[in-house]
Amino acid sequence: MKLLFSEQNSDYETYQFPYAIWAMREEGETPADIFNAGFLPSSRHLDRFYLCRQVRVNLERFKPSSENRRILRKGEGIKVEVMPREKFDYTPERRQFFKAYADVKFGSDVMTYERLDSLFNTPVISHLLVFTETETGRELGVATLYIEGSALVFYYYAFYDLNYSNRNLGMFMMTAAAAEFAARSVKHLYLGTCYSENALYKTQFLGAEFFNGFRWSDDLNELKFLIERDKKKGGGHLLENLEYRKQFYADDLAKIAGASAFSVKLKDSL
Repeated sequence: MKLLFSEQNSDYETYQFPYAIWAMREEGETPADIFNAGFLPSSRHLDRFYLCRQVRVNLERFKPSSENRRILRKGEGIKVEVMPREKFDYTPERRQFFKAYADVKFGSDVMTYERLDSLFNTPVISHLLVFTETETGRELGVATLYIEGSALVFYYYAFYDLNYSNRNLGMFMMTAAAAEFAARSVKHLYLGTCYSENALYKTQFLGAEFFNGFRWSDDLNELKFLIERDKKKGGGHLLENLEYRKQFYADDLAKIAGASAFSVKLKDSL
């Protein structure tokens, strides 16, 4: 994989010169390799990825908890179907349903029709997870997925009927996805970023872990520490934070470096 460092706004007073880190695939690599290194797609064509604090579920460790089972029971009578994108009929009715949901959840026209149409015609969606009420045949929700064999499922956008909030439909869809793909022996389910307390629902699964910049960690106390730290301004770089290093890594930078999968060999041309 090739790494690009895209400079962000500097803060000379605190001597911070941050970069966004992008990854691009090299020959022989698949998106699963890039996901596994801590990156998510920043292009719907899967040709550029960005490093971020994201959550995934190690499905080899997943077993439904009592809370997961409670959520799944709320969805009794809902059929779950994995459908290849080429077999999914992107009808005007579905298009309007997705747009109406996006306007409520993300803000009016944050997801334009043009952007929505593009989403359903790019490689970042290989499959759809379709949720249908068995009794009525009514479609209640659709989750967009990128699936790469048994290596990963990326749970991307979910669209669902907001009138079913009493059944926790959104959480049911995600929980059903974890159960479905664990049963199919998929290795990892990727659930997107986690930078706020509102996103901690993604960690409600046995096997949940997050990328902290140098490794995948299953210590959710560490994740909560980072979220609390995000609320404060001027905190400096994470690995300069002595409290963080002491609490989670015995103040051992060598241990932190040893946990990182990144190793760079510079070319002579540099």
